Amino acid sequence: MDAHSADLRRLADQVVTARDSSTALEIRGGNTKAFYGGVPRGEILDTRPLAGISSYEPTELVVTALAGTPLAELEAALASRGQCLPFEPPRFGADGTVGGMVAAGLAGPARASVGALRDYVLGVSVLNGSGETLTFGGQVMKNVAGYDISRVFSGSMGILGVICEVSLKVMPVTPGCATLVFDIDEGPALVELSRWAALPVPLSASAWHRGQLFVRLAGARSAVDSVRQRLGGTDIDPRTASDWWQAIRDHRHPFFCLAPADLARGECLWRLSVPDTTPPMALPGERLVEWGGAQRWLRTTAPAAQIRDAVAARGGHATLVRAADKSPGVFTALAQPLMSIHQRLKQSFDPAGIFNPGRLYAEL
Repeated sequence: MDAHSADLRRLADQVVTARDSSTALEIRGGNTKAFYGGVPRGEILDTRPLAGISSYEPTELVVTALAGTPLAELEAALASRGQCLPFEPPRFGADGTVGGMVAAGLAGPARASVGALRDYVLGVSVLNGSGETLTFGGQVMKNVAGYDISRVFSGSMGILGVICEVSLKVMPVTPGCATLVFDIDEGPALVELSRWAALPVPLSASAWHRGQLFVRLAGARSAVDSVRQRLGGTDIDPRTASDWWQAIRDHRHPFFCLAPADLARGECLWRLSVPDTTPPMALPGERLVEWGGAQRWLRTTAPAAQIRDAVAARGGHATLVRAADKSPGVFTALAQPLMSIHQRLKQSFDPAGIFNPGRLYAEL
């Protein structure tokens, strides 16, 4: 980060000024996720000057990048060496950044098979609420000191500090890949997915929508070819399949595209996290099911309380992803003991409460 020391000092000065004047700061990179979480507010703190890949060791499967680095730039650099971010972070626009990716903590279709974004965060450098640079973790998985703190920043929505630099574990692109599609209703599709999960099947991703189940296999070519013959279904040509999964990953599939008129009439997009064995849920609206049944998207005008009560009864939680009115709260309310832990973390890193107020919870 030495080449960007002047940029880092400017950001630190802005943080100190905001702290001294009790001015809220909206930490912003490419501004592609403004729709996600609570409504952004405050003076903009732009992380884009902190851009560039600091180091990349393909043989070690580790890359370190500054927060303002375009996600597209990082993925292109990895692809040139036959590697990738296996958790497939959603790209809601061409301007998305590495820092925003980590702060949002979102993962794409492969999440159920490879793990969450936080599982790949090795280390972070951040500015705290006093304008101090803090570094946690490192560049190797066995680096235990500070490792859990690094993971805390994944999905924190910027409420703890300004992510300046992040080290990530990367993986080789799998040599074999195939997508099969089955004409099947939601209930039987969930049963099949549960059955396949217990078998030696290289299942990389799944998505059900409107009577069709899409299944992506990934791994050694021989294993993929063998399994695709056993499972049946209809093969999709690689280019079409890639475009389809990209649309699911980046929410360009028509299911996710709520027009202003849809939002105006009260339609919302919900993400329901439930045990993957949960049967189809009797909630009104259109559904799309991912992650072997563990992530269920719902487009609906039903009241928030109805959705959250139904999901909680099945041991899950519901997130309000897109809506004109977010007053019901974006994320499921935490029990007080857990909220107290969050509040103590917030107090430790940002005692003046200036970073992204309300983006995660109103109390933070």
